[in-house]
Amino acid sequence: MMSMSSPPSRCLAKTTFAASRRRVPAAAADGFSSSFSKSRRHHHHHHNHHHHRGKTNNNTVILMMKANGGSSSSFFFSSNAKPAATTTTTTVGEDDDEEEHRENEEMKEKKPKPPHFDGRNFRKKREEVDDYKLVTEEEKTRLREKVINHLWLAPLTKGGNLPFRRLCATFEAKVLVSEMSYARFLNRGNPVEKTHLRRHDSEEIFGAQIATNIIEEGVRSARMAYEFNADFVDLNCGCPTHEVTKRGLGARLLRKPAKLAKLVEGLANGSPLPLSVKIRLGVEDDKPALKLAEEIENAGASVLIVHGRTKEQRYTKSANWNLIGEIKSRSKIPIIGNGDILTWYEARDKMALSGVDGAMTGRGALIKPWIFKEFYTNTSIEFTAKERIELVYFKLTTFMKEYFGADAIGKKRFDLFMPWHIGFFCRYRPLDEAVYREKAKLNPLLQTRLDIALENEGRIEDLEPLERLLRCVSEEAHADIAEILFQSETSEDAIEKLTRVAESSKLAEYELSVSSSSSSSSGRESSGDVDDMRG
Repeated sequence: MMSMSSPPSRCLAKTTFAASRRRVPAAAADGFSSSFSKSRRHHHHHHNHHHHRGKTNNNTVILMMKANGGSSSSFFFSSNAKPAATTTTTTVGEDDDEEEHRENEEMKEKKPKPPHFDGRNFRKKREEVDDYKLVTEEEKTRLREKVINHLWLAPLTKGGNLPFRRLCATFEAKVLVSEMSYARFLNRGNPVEKTHLRRHDSEEIFGAQIATNIIEEGVRSARMAYEFNADFVDLNCGCPTHEVTKRGLGARLLRKPAKLAKLVEGLANGSPLPLSVKIRLGVEDDKPALKLAEEIENAGASVLIVHGRTKEQRYTKSANWNLIGEIKSRSKIPIIGNGDILTWYEARDKMALSGVDGAMTGRGALIKPWIFKEFYTNTSIEFTAKERIELVYFKLTTFMKEYFGADAIGKKRFDLFMPWHIGFFCRYRPLDEAVYREKAKLNPLLQTRLDIALENEGRIEDLEPLERLLRCVSEEAHADIAEILFQSETSEDAIEKLTRVAESSKLAEYELSVSSSSSSSSGRESSGDVDDMRG
């Protein structure tokens, strides 16, 4: 962040110094590392060090006075010496200092304090918490009725942060699921994991996803989700990454269906919230899929979410919506299908093909957060570059400032998330329904490499510079765009600054830096670059 340096003092004739201690905001960032907490302690140590240095020395005070145009003098005197009772010290430039102080105070009064929201206030009050509450059949039925016929926002590692979910809610997302939390770490009070439970009041239906393989720890974390006002808790049985499966969690649970059924039964019976379960079709192959779904339903899950790939397929194969449909045909609880949804019409077509009760999208929302509004209106919305900056880029920046803070600490958190999000926003393409709907039925668009300019858009050079900048896959460009967004006071200001960059030689530098890499401009469109998504 930019900082304003204070003007040089006209006089240093003060024998006492007021030492003030700045209050450092508490960490409240999704996925924020403990190493940064260490750096805060390190900063606090140095702050205290300077604080003590600012106190008056008990033995000697150096008094330096410099008159306008005169020479400076130094005086050494004992602090124990008693000054004459009638002595009055006149400070050179005192009137100027007082005027400067008044101006600074007036500036502080005029500058409004930015709004701040971190989700803590949405937590239940202690007197509202029922320590012995168990979910009722009525609550399960009510949840099932509320979550069907919707396009859900999937649980996303890093992408499922509160500001992004809030952005999706502005585009009419109705059912949103948090980033996965490790139940074990939640129960230990890990502040990073607890941030995943925070909910914004604009989130209509909110689920908290947990990873566990022990009934007792899962029930405890489900109770925490209840205290944070979640509507349901989701058990992660689909994450394929080694970080999760090496702990016996995520897709690893699919190897032992009977043990998984006992876990689901224990969580469903012991939780104060309805339970949904998110699975893949199997581990090496999809043969266990039907049996898995049946046992999970019989164990008491209220909703089943099915990702149409196996653990080993990760994101490299097209999702099997035919098998998802077969699971639906045998189930009495809502089935939510997941996989390869980039556009609203793909969501509608896959729901119609399989007969599922709803669909879930992850990467589709990361690339185009307004996909939810398109889904409910059955209409493609193709924002211009300027409209995307205003309604997506700058709005998310604003939400991040309000959540993380607009100070130096908030800026560091912003720098962890915003360039990453821009790395998905840059993949947006106006996939006209008339051109691509039938193609998507043959080959999912998420599995298709899309050039910077599409067939119906002509050459790259035909795009306006600002559009080319927003589609640029250069990580340097993403960092620079994020910096401009953070420093801009308004969306108009951000558009003006980004337009200047796009019309300068900098755009050519960004494009050149990626063109020399092997298929950089199209390789970022591949589906294998999000294997770290836990959901």
